[in-house]
Amino acid sequence: MKKLIALAAVAATLALSGNAVAHGSKAKHGGIVQTAGDLSFELVSKDGKTTIFVDDHGKDLPTAGVSGTLTVLKGAQKTAVPLEAAGGNMLVAKSDAVLAKGSKAVAAVTLADKTVVSVRFAVK
Repeated sequence: MKKLIALAAVAATLALSGNAVAHGSKAKHGGIVQTAGDLSFELVSKDGKTTIFVDDHGKDLPTAGVSGTLTVLKGAQKTAVPLEAAGGNMLVAKSDAVLAKGSKAVAAVTLADKTVVSVRFAVK
């Protein structure tokens, strides 16, 4: 009986954790997607430009009035670049943020309501 209860507890835990993973978004723009709070952030580095797309439960979140900073860490090197709203649900890095393989990036995003959200990305 104890084994059956333990098995049921493990099954329930796995079922609930699967729901948490399913809440995350898939990459729409070929980038890295991370979730913070109820928002999804997709970091895209393409053609020398770094962009973050913001979604709220699968719907584009307008970035008017949104700003932030993207900090990129590669070994001991640390680079911080400002992020600006670029229309739609996009934030763009104001200067080149090199997202090399193995680097990590942290975006501190200040939403229009002045809420600050921090989201971390690992570049593979």
